[in-house]
This record gives sequence, structure tokens and C-alpha cells, in this order.
Amino acid sequence: MRKILISPSKYVQENGALENLGEYVLSFGKKALLVASEEDCSRVQGTLDKALNKKAFQIVYGGFGAECTGEEVERLISVCKEKQCEVAIGLGGGKALDTAKAVADASDLPVITIPTIASTDAPCSSLSVVYNDKGEFQEYRFYKSNPDVVLVDTAIIAKAPVRFLVAGMGDALSTYFEARACRRAFASNIPGGKSTKLAIAAAKLCYETLLEDSLKAVAACKANVVTQALENIIEANTLLSGLGFESSGLAAAHAIHNGLTALEETHHCYHGEKVSFGTIVHLILENAPQEEIEEVYAYCKSVGLPTCLADLGVKEVTDEKVRAVAKLSTAQNETIHNMPFEVTMEDVYAAIYTADKLGRN
Repeated sequence: MRKILISPSKYVQENGALENLGEYVLSFGKKALLVASEEDCSRVQGTLDKALNKKAFQIVYGGFGAECTGEEVERLISVCKEKQCEVAIGLGGGKALDTAKAVADASDLPVITIPTIASTDAPCSSLSVVYNDKGEFQEYRFYKSNPDVVLVDTAIIAKAPVRFLVAGMGDALSTYFEARACRRAFASNIPGGKSTKLAIAAAKLCYETLLEDSLKAVAACKANVVTQALENIIEANTLLSGLGFESSGLAAAHAIHNGLTALEETHHCYHGEKVSFGTIVHLILENAPQEEIEEVYAYCKSVGLPTCLADLGVKEVTDEKVRAVAKLSTAQNETIHNMPFEVTMEDVYAAIYTADKLGRN
């Protein structure tokens, strides 16, 4: 059996980490393309200025639109080539980081990811989720390696709106259950091998950390301060979830997320908010023990994650809408087919209705 574990080359998490950006840029070159929105740049410009004063390197501001689209990637590849950049940096949320990874891969350059929110495990992964300009899921793009450096400044994340942190918890929530399903099915992970014991352990530790520290981390984030609980949740949302999902595999929860993008009402929701509901549907599909399902529902309610379609903005639930989600979730190449049993569109249709009913109650 071929087992594969992949991970970023270097993961650095620290209060004030961004001030040392030059140290990591200069290990690759002097000129860096920065993929970041104007809003995210303005949030951290003071710290970036300190980093530029500390070390002699250059930043080319490439900007970033609202979505990781093929068009946005091509635009930034052109900027990177024209300015002769030697490293790509993604700064912001998951979509900006995914775009930077796509640009770096196409340009054969190293990439540094700098999350300003702990909303997904995108900073550590070797893939990008590509959408169209309407926010609908288009494809996964897979790369030959993970980011060269993941630089996590916990002070910046502590000052971000708490909803982003909670959304990251929703994304991380799925990690263990999807890893467990892939292990049971002997399904392949993202790099095409089977899961290692270390990857499964990371996924399980991710879930245990969420249950232990989430409420304390939410309180710290609301106060804009860094505590050990917040540090732990940032690590769970970013590193443990990243290692767990990529080296163990995805299953139903993320497929349901992709299916939910078929409903325009859900487009205002963050990735992890949709994944958290997908996790509940995942557990319904595998007929998980009642106490486990109740534990997940209770956790979601305690931190404010969606437990029903209304929480995702779907006020009027119709057969047509649920079937649209079920159809997209069970597309030929979807990760739902990593479940340890066959899953049909009708199975997903029934599980969505069941999860929605239980969540409303």
C-alpha cells in the first residue's frame, strides 16, 4: 500500500510574525508579487512597512478581485512576468491565497501564504478552488508542491471579525469525519496515496481541539487579543485541518459545500459555514451514532455555525433546490465518491432534508 503525507515546507505561527516577512522573501529572491485586496493591504500596511524597513526586499502590489477565477489568475501571471518577480505572496483570505498559489505554480516560482483570517485551511494546501465570477464552484487545481512558507501572524487574525474564525472552525470540523470516511474506504488522498497514521492523528487532534478551545478562542477574538486558546484554534483551523484533509482526503462534507454553490441564496456564506452543514449531511449519510450527531449539532450551535438551510439563507426549501444541490454534490469527479459506500443523488437529497429537519428542531 502506497502511503503519502504532504505538508508546507515551513509553517511559522507567531504574534507579530509578519514583521519578519523579509527574512523569508530573501531566501528566494528580492522582488515579490503580492496578491492581496486593497482592503487587506490597508489592514496590514503598517506591519508591511516595518518588514520592508527591516530587510531590503521589494513588493509589487498586484491587487486581487473578489474571486479566485481563471481570469484573475491570468491577469496576475502577466503582472508577475512583466515585473520579473521571483516569489509570489498571497495575503488575505483563502481565495487570495489560492490565487497566489495558482500564479506561483504557473510561473514556476516559490509561494508564501499569509492568512489574515483563520477561515480555511487554504494556507497550507497544494491546491486551489477556482470559481467563476458569479461565485459558483468550477474546479480544483492541483499543484506539484505545497506552499514554501506559511506565515501566520496571530495578532492580525485576532483583530479580524470573529465570523471568519468561526467559519474556519466549520471548515476544520469536517476534517476528522472526512478523513475517517476515506480511511474506511481506502480512498486516495489529495496526492494520490493512502493516509498515514500521522495524518489521521492530525485530523482527530483538530476535532478535539475545536471541542476544547473554540468558545475560549471566540471570546479572545471578540476582545482582539491573543490567548493560548486562540493560538490553538488558529493552528487547528490552518495547520491541523490542512494536514488532515490533504493527506487523508475529502469526502461528502466538501462535496455538499460545492453542491450548495448552486443556490444563489448561499453565496453570501463563507466556505466553512457551508462545509459545517455539509459535515452534518455527511454524518447523516453514514448513519453515524446519535450521540456523535448530537455532539456536532451542539458544537455548531454553541459557536454559531449553520445547522439548517435557513441558516445558510435558504428561507424557502423546495424539492427543486435540494435536488440541484444533490445533483452537483454527486457529479462524476466529486469527493463524495470517497465515502465507504455508494452515494446517489437520491441519498444526498434525503440526507439534506433530514439534516435540515434536525437542525431546525
